[in-house]
Amino acid sequence: MSTKVVSIRRASPDDAVMLSGVFDAAWREAYQGMIPGVALDRMLARRGPAWWRSTVDRGRPLVVLELGEAVVGYVSYGRCRDRALPAEGEIDEIYLDPAHQGLGYGTRLFRAVRNDLGDRGIARVAVWSLTDNDRARSFYERLGGRLVAEASDRIAGVELSKVAYLFG
Repeated sequence: MSTKVVSIRRASPDDAVMLSGVFDAAWREAYQGMIPGVALDRMLARRGPAWWRSTVDRGRPLVVLELGEAVVGYVSYGRCRDRALPAEGEIDEIYLDPAHQGLGYGTRLFRAVRNDLGDRGIARVAVWSLTDNDRARSFYERLGGRLVAEASDRIAGVELSKVAYLFG
């Protein structure tokens, strides 16, 4: 019988290749058909291992979910960057490799980050989701997020609406 250890830890530059793979697979699964194809391909191409190595060294927290010795998910978070939101903290990105979705790992990652932010005195946390991303919206609503804002971004000439959820 094989047992794999699940751990949540700070990302390191050595994780760059696996982070790039998780990002690519998760974004293709989540946004194919929502974000125009050429724009999506460009975003994915920009976020290769070199980009991730430099991101790990920046000041914003980045944690990974490791299953055995493989990184299968990550979260980027920190202080809220949008002053219009009634939150002190923000989860910028939370993604899992599609093969590991629906198994409770996203909830574990989310709660670990909320605990870390809480330890830093940050009680109210916001997260944005594309309005058409039903899976993400359902996830945030199951975790108790309250819809607090709507906005839109223009990507490759297409207007994409998004919503913000508040926790805490």
